[in-house]
Amino acid sequence: MSTLVETNTPVVTLTDNAIAKLKAFIAADATLVGKSLRMYVQEGGCSGMEYGFGFDDQKETDIVSAAGDLKVVMDPDSMKVLKGSVVDYVESIEGEGFSVSNPNASKSCGCGHSFHA
Repeated sequence: MSTLVETNTPVVTLTDNAIAKLKAFIAADATLVGKSLRMYVQEGGCSGMEYGFGFDDQKETDIVSAAGDLKVVMDPDSMKVLKGSVVDYVESIEGEGFSVSNPNASKSCGCGHSFHA
């Protein structure tokens, strides 16, 4: 029995910058074509939890959400923590990378890679 859940309402929002960067990754690596962006949270970092990203195939238990013409997949536990988040790709003097603005985070570290919910 499949428990795959697809939603027309985005669980997370990807900015135009984030979508462009993800498409650039896919264009540069043919093995990523057809994969979904997997977002997850795991224990770690200085605030207790940290964000994770990767390209992956959908699993039966995944929550699937559209972000532009990309699919974002996540496990149900991560979805509870990530729901409503906005993912951006930021380039600055300090460096570049994905940034998550998470309304469920009660505190986050200075580097922005870990949080507590």
